[in-house]
Amino acid sequence: MQNNRYLPPLTSASMKAKAYISNAHPSYIESLYQDYKQDVNSVDPEWKKFFEGFEFASASENGGSNGAAKTSQNGHTGGVAPVLSSDELKVYCLIQGYRERAHLESNTNPIRPRKDRKASIDTQVFGLGDELLDQEFAMGAEIGMGKARLRDIVDRLRHLYLGSLGFEISHITDVEKRNWLYEQIESQPEGYGLTLDDKKQILFKLNQAVVLEEFLGNKYLGEKRFSLEGGEGTIAALDEIIQCSAALGVEEIVIGMAHRGRLSVLANIMGKTYENIFSEFETNTKYDLTMGDGDVKYHLGYSSMYPLRAGGSIQMKLVPNPSHLESVNPVVQGYARAKTDTVYGSDYNKIMPIMIHGDAAVAGQGPVYEVLQMSQLEGYFTGGSVHFVINNQVGFTTDFDDARSSHYCTSVATAIGAPIIHVNGDDAEAVIYASRLAAAYREKFRADVFIDMVCYRRHGHNEADDPKFTQPKLYALIDKHKNPRDLYIEQLTSRGDVNKELAETMEKEFKATLQDRLDMVKQQDIPYTYQEPELEWQKLRSSKPEDFLVSPETGVPAEMLKKIATGIATIPEGFNVLRKVNRILKAQEKLVAAEKVDWAMAELFAYGSLMLEGHNIRMSGQDVKRGTFSHRHSVFVDTNTGEQHNRLEGVDGMQSKFRIYNSLLSEFAVLGFEFGYSMVSPQSLVIWEAQFGDFANGAQTIIDQYITSSESKWMRQSGLVMLLPHGYEGMGPEHSSARMERYLQSCAQYNMTVANISSPANFFHAIRRQLNRPFRKPLIVMSPKSLLRHPLCVSDYSELVEGNFKEVIDDKSIADISSVKKVLFCSGKIYYDLLQYRTENKRDDVAIVRVEQLYPLPGHQIDAVVNKYKGAELYWVQEEPSNMGAWGYVACKYRNPDLVLISRKSSASPATGYKKVHVAEQQKILERAFA
Repeated sequence: MQNNRYLPPLTSASMKAKAYISNAHPSYIESLYQDYKQDVNSVDPEWKKFFEGFEFASASENGGSNGAAKTSQNGHTGGVAPVLSSDELKVYCLIQGYRERAHLESNTNPIRPRKDRKASIDTQVFGLGDELLDQEFAMGAEIGMGKARLRDIVDRLRHLYLGSLGFEISHITDVEKRNWLYEQIESQPEGYGLTLDDKKQILFKLNQAVVLEEFLGNKYLGEKRFSLEGGEGTIAALDEIIQCSAALGVEEIVIGMAHRGRLSVLANIMGKTYENIFSEFETNTKYDLTMGDGDVKYHLGYSSMYPLRAGGSIQMKLVPNPSHLESVNPVVQGYARAKTDTVYGSDYNKIMPIMIHGDAAVAGQGPVYEVLQMSQLEGYFTGGSVHFVINNQVGFTTDFDDARSSHYCTSVATAIGAPIIHVNGDDAEAVIYASRLAAAYREKFRADVFIDMVCYRRHGHNEADDPKFTQPKLYALIDKHKNPRDLYIEQLTSRGDVNKELAETMEKEFKATLQDRLDMVKQQDIPYTYQEPELEWQKLRSSKPEDFLVSPETGVPAEMLKKIATGIATIPEGFNVLRKVNRILKAQEKLVAAEKVDWAMAELFAYGSLMLEGHNIRMSGQDVKRGTFSHRHSVFVDTNTGEQHNRLEGVDGMQSKFRIYNSLLSEFAVLGFEFGYSMVSPQSLVIWEAQFGDFANGAQTIIDQYITSSESKWMRQSGLVMLLPHGYEGMGPEHSSARMERYLQSCAQYNMTVANISSPANFFHAIRRQLNRPFRKPLIVMSPKSLLRHPLCVSDYSELVEGNFKEVIDDKSIADISSVKKVLFCSGKIYYDLLQYRTENKRDDVAIVRVEQLYPLPGHQIDAVVNKYKGAELYWVQEEPSNMGAWGYVACKYRNPDLVLISRKSSASPATGYKKVHVAEQQKILERAFA
């Protein structure tokens, strides 16, 4: 249907006029129009645009010359002179009212009447009485009708906006997006344009959903499965989103979801066989615990090829997730971005994330908002996601009235101007239309879109839970309510879309399929085509205990270091930098001339050398381009133009990418994103840096549920690096401790590496080691702050050219081993404090030994040091309070009764907030160490 609008569809002026006219009194608008007719330039430009659009459409409607309006001497269009009556304006306001507020009244709840949200869209509200119902109005053209009676205009509006779909669009400020959506909605074909084959496919997917739930319900009575019953339309919707998106050029779908309906998605979308799902329910199944601890069946991920109705197939990924709702969202986004960068040449149309939410979680969990705020940022853009909300209207036992303050669970989407399509989950065809519209919107605008499918939950939170304790009235209604499949069959037969014989055939096929599943008839696995990054993962292996005895050689040729040094010191011609940048470059030039490196140079050398070996680097976090402590300066900014120069990509012959992004002010979502990114390719180095290590606990869920345990639970390795600035320098309780004790408490089964490094060269080797082992492990580094500029914290070039990461660094300054009375074991920055105290007090009888790697604890290397200094007193010295830091872990893992702790007192807070107290405490540690 051609939509003949009064208002020019894609101008900001016309949208402003729409906003004005919706709020202005008709008599005021009429007076403005009279002024306009006298002189077109006498009114505001936005009103002028509106009146021009009205006159053009009205002249066309009344048979103007080929639809073209003539221009009179006073500047306004002629043709058949239009009359902009106050009633026409009222009709226009009525149309706008439906567009903006009808969703508050639409028939989207399949179980109970909707609350009165004061939509205020009755004709009387706009001053249109019943006597006008049979009067014709030119404003009918606004919704594609041409000149039409008011009652027909109202019927059309009710059909478009008050059926099973509610369109929440008015918050979108982008003119083009709003007008495109109105065009799609108001020109929708009868019956959503669905063919008989489309309807059969809908019924087929609903059958699949019901079959699985009935199968599991019969075979595993009372077993937790978090069924999709009541929301079976999800399966039909996902199928349609996938099919439509594939037709629009998408080649891969990445899905993130929680437990509700996950088994149905695994079986009916991902193609996991019933046999495999069945085995996960069996209590007598034998598990190989040497491969990890595993996870419950409704947390597992899957990869498959989804068959397309048009032929061929599309890559599918369901990302594994924990029970922590919505935490998987940033992981999915990072995974999709990595695929875009490594497989699809940064073509964001090739891969699409689908996020499946629950209503309580999407309203209540913070990561939803954080991820939406990431969605259009350069470093985190994925081309837009389709968000599908399975709106059960209850969260565990909590009614939605207690779960949110907003009208809708999806109100968070308005923050980024994402359209929200509310749909009745019992109306399968409306669900399909919503899915098509969402897929088309995402493809056109590369932006997020939400579908809020209002449905219900047949059982309690799980199948063993009785919901009638808390929602007796709601579940009295649900008990009597037919499932979406049965309702759709009734709809098809009553309309005559399918005859009785076909309906009976489909019913028989449905029952036969259910019986096959109950009889465990063998299903055919869908063939899967591995992508290049997946083949790279297959070349790696699981780690073995012996892998951690000695680190591999990770030195690089001196010529490579010189090449990198020259490249990062070169400023492009015509590029203007701050004077301070020139001072930084001169200081680095002096270090290079002396064949020395500080921390910043060692870091850039590590990244640059990996890049020259063909690896891409990705780094993000708050302020990472410059570095929180102004040490990295990986990117220079032109003082005149604001243009940025990526120093590492300026190295001669560099083909690899150094993707570095200052993140939004988020820990949870950004760290989750980087973890997801690290899952894609083992040949890329992915790094997240906290502004201060203390702030990383804002992402504790990602750390605990993904980074430390993904290999044990899901057999998924990750080489993610976390840089956590740590060290006691008197900056108070929130800027001193990265809480290394928490990471060490999570260490087991060689799941990750935790290091507190004190040497630039050792940091260089630690970074390079990440990609030089035949397996991948997360690396958690307590990175330095004051050491970034400490005059003694430098390394020789030779240490980068030869050697490897040193888990333990013995004291090389001791000339006479027999003279050593004390051995001080320590880790990180306090080494330099101890060293300075020893030098000032000339204590050659004390050896200072650095334990650079805390996990896996290099016990055999520590034993070698202890044996070397036989008879000496042994101490563990740390800056942290005695109940924090590495001590509790070291005392447990390295069971030597002779090892004595020297530290701050036990404390509830990581550090004092008083500088003088800090200095006194630090001095006391040093004095005790050398007493």
